[in-house]
Amino acid sequence: MISVQPISRSTQSAALSYLRRDPCLNVFIIHALLHDRTPLRSDVLVATDESGVAGVAYCGRQLAIAAEARALEPFAGYYKGRRGTTMMVGARATVRAFWELVRPWHAKPRLVRERQFVMKVDRATLRLGDSPVRVRHARMEDAASIAQSSAAMIRQELGYCASPASPGFSAGVRRMIEQRLWWVGTLNDELCFFCNIGPWCENTVQLQGVWTPPHRRRRGLATAALSAICDRLLAASPSISLYVNDFNEAAVALYRRAGFRHVGDFQTILF
Repeated sequence: MISVQPISRSTQSAALSYLRRDPCLNVFIIHALLHDRTPLRSDVLVATDESGVAGVAYCGRQLAIAAEARALEPFAGYYKGRRGTTMMVGARATVRAFWELVRPWHAKPRLVRERQFVMKVDRATLRLGDSPVRVRHARMEDAASIAQSSAAMIRQELGYCASPASPGFSAGVRRMIEQRLWWVGTLNDELCFFCNIGPWCENTVQLQGVWTPPHRRRRGLATAALSAICDRLLAASPSISLYVNDFNEAAVALYRRAGFRHVGDFQTILF
């Protein structure tokens, strides 16, 4: 019989071992456990039975789940009645099955990204080339441009409008710049590419916020900048990963040109 309980000191090690079987898919939950200021928290749940860990779920405003099929119904029972979830994300088959269990009582989705490619690059597959594009950590003087690019990406990818001028949004950008999480590509000292570091663990760093201004596209600048940024990050991490909507053919092609390969499938449900 499967038991679902908040993570504890006695289950954390086994939960991490379970998640590390597929770090590119589970990096968000691993990061929450390893780098959150309060890692042993009630919103991280562990499903166990006599054979060990059968699943782990992060149940904050974002629900991230990694679980065997037999653990989904117990997770759904534990989750029932929770409010305020804005997103469900995880391996495609897992999220689809979990959603079928909670759909009868859950709020209706605002948007479903049915299939998202999880892609990965490492030193062996990275493709570097000569280019005039230069890459660096973002600076505070880049904050306004980054906020605008982030808002444009959110509008395109998530279907809602974020205001780059709002105090909360711009403060978040500045905070991430201070933490050296934003990277930019420049051509002749003008910004031509943006991306940021999302969750990370010892096995992978997840890139997010990848964006090229429309007037800079189809010139090879994004490929050059992305490859150069990955080259820098691979000095400290065994791999770089990301996920992308399967229908975004231009983005998928960009990642393949840089050496990323398809290693799994996500599904995201937005509320």
